Amino acid sequence: MDVSVRFGLKAGAAALLLGVSSLTLTHVLHAQEQSVLASADPDARFLLSSDELLYNLDSERVIAQGAVQIDYDGYQMVADRVEYDQRTGRLMAVGGIELVEPGGNRIYADELDLTDDFADGFVNALRIETPDNTRLVAESAERTGGTQTTLNNGTYTACNICEEDPSKAPLWQIKARRVIQNGENQTIRLEQASFELFGRPIAYLPYLVVPDYQNRRVSGFLSPSVSFSSTLDLGVTVPYYFALTPHMDATVAVTGYSSQGFLTEAEFRRRFATGDVTVRAAGIYQLSPEDFDARTVDRLEDARGLFNTTGQFNINESWSYGWDLTVQSDSNFGQTYGIDYFNNERETSEVYLTGLRDRNYFDVRGMYFDVQSPRLTDIEDAQQPFVHPSLDYNYTAGDPVFGGELTADVNLASLTRTRADFENFPGTGRDRIRGIDGTTSRLTGETEWKRSVVTGSGLVITPILALRGDLHSSELDETSAISAFTPAVNDFDARSMTTAGLEARYPVLLTSPGSGSSHIIEPIGQLFVRPNEQMAGRLPNEDAQSFVFDATTLFERDKFSGYDRIEGGTRANLGLRYTGSFANGYSLNAVVGQSYHLGGVNSFASDDFVNAGANSGLETDVSDFVGEVALMTPADLGFRAGSRFSKETMDINRFDAGATYANETVSLEGGVTYQREQPEYNFDVDRYEVRGSGALRFAENWSVFGAASYDAREGVLTTSAIGFGYDDECFTFRIAYIEERDERELSGSDWSVGAQLTFRTLGDISSGGALDRFGAF
Repeated sequence: MDVSVRFGLKAGAAALLLGVSSLTLTHVLHAQEQSVLASADPDARFLLSSDELLYNLDSERVIAQGAVQIDYDGYQMVADRVEYDQRTGRLMAVGGIELVEPGGNRIYADELDLTDDFADGFVNALRIETPDNTRLVAESAERTGGTQTTLNNGTYTACNICEEDPSKAPLWQIKARRVIQNGENQTIRLEQASFELFGRPIAYLPYLVVPDYQNRRVSGFLSPSVSFSSTLDLGVTVPYYFALTPHMDATVAVTGYSSQGFLTEAEFRRRFATGDVTVRAAGIYQLSPEDFDARTVDRLEDARGLFNTTGQFNINESWSYGWDLTVQSDSNFGQTYGIDYFNNERETSEVYLTGLRDRNYFDVRGMYFDVQSPRLTDIEDAQQPFVHPSLDYNYTAGDPVFGGELTADVNLASLTRTRADFENFPGTGRDRIRGIDGTTSRLTGETEWKRSVVTGSGLVITPILALRGDLHSSELDETSAISAFTPAVNDFDARSMTTAGLEARYPVLLTSPGSGSSHIIEPIGQLFVRPNEQMAGRLPNEDAQSFVFDATTLFERDKFSGYDRIEGGTRANLGLRYTGSFANGYSLNAVVGQSYHLGGVNSFASDDFVNAGANSGLETDVSDFVGEVALMTPADLGFRAGSRFSKETMDINRFDAGATYANETVSLEGGVTYQREQPEYNFDVDRYEVRGSGALRFAENWSVFGAASYDAREGVLTTSAIGFGYDDECFTFRIAYIEERDERELSGSDWSVGAQLTFRTLGDISSGGALDRFGAF
């Protein structure tokens, strides 16, 4: 017969469910989801179903046998027989035990014996499977004192079991004679442990102590890493982690280099209620500086190091402040040794205050720039400005103003430079001052109003009105390079700009009945009327130097990239935008247009200290043509291309294109950039660059990958990498050879070998980050 019983939770039932679950050591060993065993709902109902239910009054035993099923508070268990002794308070489950926890873990056992307060117990032939495919098997497990659980002869792996031959050893597994979980100090101790690869032991440990699932932080050694490069030879890094308090920890790593000695790195972290602080430091005493190129600063230094501190704090929901400050002993330490976070060519130190609320944004920060270079002189560092400060404020009115949108922007930039950033091209007349020596400050305020009106015919008309004012102050050094370029700037200057504009768009929707295709064709016209740019070329240009005229800037009211230049004169922009969606899964977007200078002085033909606007395609009354097209296909092939064409000959003046393709076996990405000669920037020849990367999976788990960047003008590979890898559900291996050409041509090409070995849930052994830059593979 089948018996089903539903009743309030009793101690015996709780012990049965919670006692078995307390032995879920996959949680313990490898930080899986924390079990909710101890937080069971006291009002939860207990459902027991079995073929037969017996109660012996004399022996005070409750016995359920035959297809026993138990459901309680999200837990489900089946067994052949369950017996509870009320006098001794012990539970016994026998035969085909399977327990499913609310988190998805499945626990299998042949025999279970424990007390009803689950403080002590024994389970035989234990097997645990977790939702993320990790498995733990033990001959037996014991729980004593309510706090300590011991597994005997345990085996752990994150690899799938071979379906054809379940007895075959997985790719890797860990075996331990005893696994002891201590609930009081929240640690796991593995005794007489061995790590096996392809069924063969490759490493032995007399014991290993790790944190359990309740304690994810414990002091100890982390995974080591190995590196090898042409400049530093072999390096082995051993990190150690210190869990100081629940809110404070540190990591210290020592790297031994075969040629230069020992590099020490330290990182300290402290978390507060409203933010966190990090302090980093690194240093080395070079044993063989003479191994470096004689033309580099690396050869001149013995003791080298750096110090950094970062912090971020929230004042309230809207305001936060922070800092990121770095000092180095010389100009190239961080880049030479590839120190994490400090191996870029340019490092920025800053202090900031930021606010964001509704439609208001505020940001103020001071900045200092450190150029890492192997050169023997620090000219590039002296040419970098100290920003004190840079401020941005943006406001968008919440309610319409005269039916339109009103925005306001404020920008303040104040900086000091000790040495002019001066590019001197003798005999060409193309000298450029990218930054003047001295102190300059600029305060800009700008407001814009615009309103879109849709006529009955579908024409969208948008009137635009913008007002702007600038205050500029300069205190130049007596030796300022600007004096040799143009008469000295006044101590104080002011300028303004008023712009009245009108934009008209007429989107036309075309559909093909029955085909599912749609097309939007949208002619766009803009007219901006304004006076000439005041003091064009007389004021320093710090933030509007990187100017590119293409389809993305065609319809901008002010096409300059920053505040130091203002577009003046009357200008019209005309273009056509197309968006198409096809039933076969293809989509196409395109835009093409041209800009016209109609009156006043053309700002892009007005020279400034850096010749911004020269050779841009906008320096004449009729601009070059610009266009861009993007295509997406259902076969995961994407293509994008943008170009600027000569208005007279339709020759290509600038071209940039890229394509991507990916499926289950191959992924490809490539691109090409072309720029016609720019004499005003001292580029008297055309420039080309071709770049590409890809990965091919040539077997079930094997792949090969590579990347290259080619300077067609110089005829050299600036970057190249090639490697191969293996990847399955529990194990990853990658190795690559990487070569990069030194653009400063001081030490030729640098090469390195990167490797990474990852065991899922256990961690990885890597080559010091060499592969991180090519993580797309």
